[in-house]
Amino acid sequence: MPVRSVRLFVAALFGACLTSVALAAGPTLVLRGDVATTRGLMQDVATAWTKGGHGKVDVQPFNTASGLDALREGSADIAGSARPGNGSAKEAGLVFTPVAWDALVMITHPKNPVGSLTLKQLHDIYYGKITNWSEVGGRNEPMHVYAVASPGDGVEFSLRKLLFGRGNQPVAAPRLYVNTAKLEEAVTLDPKAIGVTALSRVADNHKLKMIRIDGIAPSAATVASGSYKLYTPLYLVTNPSSPHAAEAQAFVEFAKGDKMAAMIRRDDALPYDAGSALAAADASRRAQILAAVGARAAPQTRPATAPVAAPGATYASRVATAPTSERTAKARQALEERQAKAAARASLKGIEGQATTVAAARGPSFARVTASASVKATAAHARTYKVARGDTLSSIAHAHSVDVSDLRSWNHLKGDELKAGQVLRVAER
Repeated sequence: MPVRSVRLFVAALFGACLTSVALAAGPTLVLRGDVATTRGLMQDVATAWTKGGHGKVDVQPFNTASGLDALREGSADIAGSARPGNGSAKEAGLVFTPVAWDALVMITHPKNPVGSLTLKQLHDIYYGKITNWSEVGGRNEPMHVYAVASPGDGVEFSLRKLLFGRGNQPVAAPRLYVNTAKLEEAVTLDPKAIGVTALSRVADNHKLKMIRIDGIAPSAATVASGSYKLYTPLYLVTNPSSPHAAEAQAFVEFAKGDKMAAMIRRDDALPYDAGSALAAADASRRAQILAAVGARAAPQTRPATAPVAAPGATYASRVATAPTSERTAKARQALEERQAKAAARASLKGIEGQATTVAAARGPSFARVTASASVKATAAHARTYKVARGDTLSSIAHAHSVDVSDLRSWNHLKGDELKAGQVLRVAER
């Protein structure tokens, strides 16, 4: 072999060895966790980490519980989570580091005509009060609510914490899946479906339709501005007692670095440090959401059992475990009775409100007679209704046995927003 060729061969071989050494500079780290964090977002960061010569990262998307369990047991070096630590003894000692903000997105099938929900409607869907798409302006067909089975799943936990004040709130979602990836696959096949996932997962998925909340579309921009209220930090979780704790922490710092910010934005998420205003306003945001849905925060130490006031959630859990049992039948009866009583209360409230307004104008003697007659009337006879605090188009339509589309048409409404004191026409002329 000519001397020049030998030199080139040796140089190439030496260069290859240097590259091999660089790529193997650190141990192979195992990153396991929920799909929202590990598939896509952190997969890209892991690729950049390896290309930078820091070592390999074995990314294992599954769900939050599996990631945290693996981290505690030592079979993973990093966990991905779309929720913070829950304060339990099992998670004591784990370090949750926020690296990005991601929107919690309600998804349905593209053929579903419903494009927007209010926070109150979303709360009532998960609580089992709204069970038909017609109640929110859609077709007259049942809602199929999908959820991730694990109660500690990051996306599910974060949404329930926002809507109910506690992440372990039971909900009326009998169709359960192991993670958000499987949930998304199911929703693409069902025009009656609704479920939650992360924006970074579905921003470019044309087989799914993202639902606006209070008229605001989910996007990195609306999360950054705070106008879209349903968002959560994404965390990388480490265990200081892990054999690779130093390398794992170095990966976390790498993910938070300026070089990765553009990559995170490309995946329709927001770098955590770019959302300092979101962190500062988190308490007020949560209070606003709970006020909008009529709920209040509850201690996370309360047992994860269905409260007496949640027959929809109770029925859903019975259906999931024993659909033909006597207890399931009783739970369904309790749910139907609650819905009937709610409709009756809404009707009575509307009639009494109108009676009070008229009585105040005509004097106390007229008020006594009018109030007595109004209580005996029914909502079916009323042609107008004065909106009370907490009312929605679906609840008013249900109380007066009309369609939401009719209410919009009769009152020239373009959306679902109502104001207390607003008078609506609730019957044909």
